[in-house]
This record gives sequence, C-alpha cells and structure tokens, in this order.
Amino acid sequence: MSPLRRLVVLRHAKSAWPEGVADHARPLGPRGLRDAPAVGRWLATADCLPDLVLCSTARRARQTWELAAAELGSIPPVRFERRVYAADEQQLIDAVHEVPVEMETLLLIGHNPGLQDLILLLAGETLGDALQRTRTKFPTSAVAVLTWRGTWSALAPGTALLTDLAVPRGHKK
Repeated sequence: MSPLRRLVVLRHAKSAWPEGVADHARPLGPRGLRDAPAVGRWLATADCLPDLVLCSTARRARQTWELAAAELGSIPPVRFERRVYAADEQQLIDAVHEVPVEMETLLLIGHNPGLQDLILLLAGETLGDALQRTRTKFPTSAVAVLTWRGTWSALAPGTALLTDLAVPRGHKK
C-alpha cells in the first residue's frame, strides 16, 4: 500500500500595510504577531509536524513560519521559494510535485487566492464542513490538512481528502 501523505496548507498570518513598502516586503501586523505562534501550537497539538516546509519568500510568510516554528519541539528543514509568492494553484502543485519521496508531511506557507484555489482543486472529499468553509473563506492564519496515499508527484485534482481546517488565533495581551 502506498504511504499516507499530508499536505498542510498555511496562509500567512495577518500582515500590516505600511505606506511605501512593497507587497513582498510587508511585515506581519499586530494580530499576525499574535496568531502565528498559535499556528505553531496548533500544528504541534494536531500532530501535524512537517518533515519539510516550503515557504514563500515574502516577509510576512517568513515571519509567520519563524513565529510558528518557535512553538515546535524540533525545527524541520525549510525551503524559502520565490515561486510560492503570488503563485496560482497550478504553480503550487508543480512545487509540491518536486517534494522528495521520503517526506511524509509537507507544510506549504503562502498566499491567497492561490492557496484557497489549491485546496479546492485537490480536495475530492472532506470530513465535516471543512470544504464548504474553505469555499467561503480561507482567512489569514488558516491551516488546511489534505491527505492521500501515493507519491507527491501523483497528487492531482480531486485526489485528496480534506481532513481538517483550523484558524488558530492568539490572545490579545
């Protein structure tokens, strides 16, 4: 039987919009700085620790990963890839297809609308109302978990099961 794979899709935490700062360089805003560590705690609690992280090079995505990773027991290898920034669903699938076969869980950190479109494209089935909730909105700090049996290169539209959708939020101090 083919191994079970998990693609954990994370939209970066809430960013700021400082005047005169290019989109790629935008940092996290106050809410994002609170929510990103909550994402890390959720990943640990949900047993969704990645073997590899594929992260957009945008500042807000990198900051999201750094703050989430600080909440994990061990830090997996991370690849910061420019092509994940502003990628559409096909570009994201192409990046996922290149994941080494020995990796069982991949954390993909990027941006909408590409991430939301990717989840909707890949999910053939869902547990509970996760697919409907994803259709409605995939907000900042949202985490979707897709599973399937097979290789990374075999992942195709409609072949994954959407097993979880969470939106971890941090507490105001």
